[in-house]
Amino acid sequence: MSSNNNTISQPTLFSKFVAITKARLSISVVISTVAGFVLGLEYWNQNSWITLLLLVVGGYCMVGASNVFNQIIEKDLDALMDRTKNRPLPAGLISTQNALILGIVLTVLGLSILFAVNPKTAMFGAISIFMYVFLYTPLKTKTPLSVFVGAFPGAIPFMLGWVAATGHFGIEAGTLFIVQFFWQFPHFWAIGWFLYEDYEKAGFFMLPTGKKDKKTAFQIIFYTIWTILASIIPAFGFTGKLFLTKISAVIVVLLGFWMLYYALKLYREMDKMAARKLMIVSVSYITLLQIVYIVDKFLR
Repeated sequence: MSSNNNTISQPTLFSKFVAITKARLSISVVISTVAGFVLGLEYWNQNSWITLLLLVVGGYCMVGASNVFNQIIEKDLDALMDRTKNRPLPAGLISTQNALILGIVLTVLGLSILFAVNPKTAMFGAISIFMYVFLYTPLKTKTPLSVFVGAFPGAIPFMLGWVAATGHFGIEAGTLFIVQFFWQFPHFWAIGWFLYEDYEKAGFFMLPTGKKDKKTAFQIIFYTIWTILASIIPAFGFTGKLFLTKISAVIVVLLGFWMLYYALKLYREMDKMAARKLMIVSVSYITLLQIVYIVDKFLR
């Protein structure tokens, strides 16, 4: 009987952990960090694999902790939205106290592991969690500028990988940061558009004008163009060891035009479906861009 109970409880605990740390989102952020690490590493050896493992585990702890603290702060608001009402805290699956303990443990563990990689990696990890939890999260109910503030911690993972590989923050890491920084705007505004009514229930201000209007759609196009321009900066030889060949730059531009097409489509159609498609394409864009950067490094 006891054995059966243990068998049943284990997946339940695991599924709660997966939900409260937003595992799918956390893993996607960690993958972005790994991409930056691969780009920054000059040559592979046994220590590289150990560093990569520490980065993955430490990175997941930090992102997971951010998500836990975010859900503690927004517990009552999450209960108002269809998308989030079944999360562990509003659903009563995890107590706020236990969630807080988990968040603290993940933060300490994550920072310690990232410090073992190098101090700069831990520092940027700490900045990321601070900005996400103490600035971005409370600002979501106050001002549309929350997306601008949230773009900073959101852009850190890609460049964090480079810093982990090199122990150095320079023009290369800065460029990776800029690419992901500009990308955040069309991505999150697309989400804010197709989830507008749900966000409205909790009083979240996610769109730049606060409305699903032409001005918001235009800003999405504007920042999509900036994302494309930022993404091809490494092709011009100004970014140190981060370099992109002309062929890869053309591929990146074509990927950018693909995303721009859906941004323009949203401007024309002004509906939820167009916004959802743009969100999906934006995720594909940043993933494919990182793959192109990495393949380019190893083929040239």
